[in-house]
Amino acid sequence: MSATPETALDVADETVDRLLDQGAAPDSILVLTTGEPHPWQQHEESFGAEQYWRQYTEGRDVFYAPALNDRRLRRETVVLVVNGFADPTRSTDALVSAIGAGSGSVIVCGDLDQVRALTGL
Repeated sequence: MSATPETALDVADETVDRLLDQGAAPDSILVLTTGEPHPWQQHEESFGAEQYWRQYTEGRDVFYAPALNDRRLRRETVVLVVNGFADPTRSTDALVSAIGAGSGSVIVCGDLDQVRALTGL
């Protein structure tokens, strides 16, 4: 889904809503951001890191996380939000990691030409 860094979060939210409307289970969706964290992630992290990560382990709902993190995240569907890069020197790492986290499909919300240039895909 083509988007700018400024609109990528909105496009991703619309994509998640569409997936849920089409019958995808909430626990099958992982939203990964390359830049600023998703507002829902920020909200959930405000209750503490342990509780935040427990939500991923329990797997009951859509989970929001940074594309670059210290955990091996994997879900059937990944919605990748290319909203800038938290660490521009690791932009390719962030994209490759996020793309590899989808066991079924990866939906990229961002500048598709930039993603292709950085990943070779």
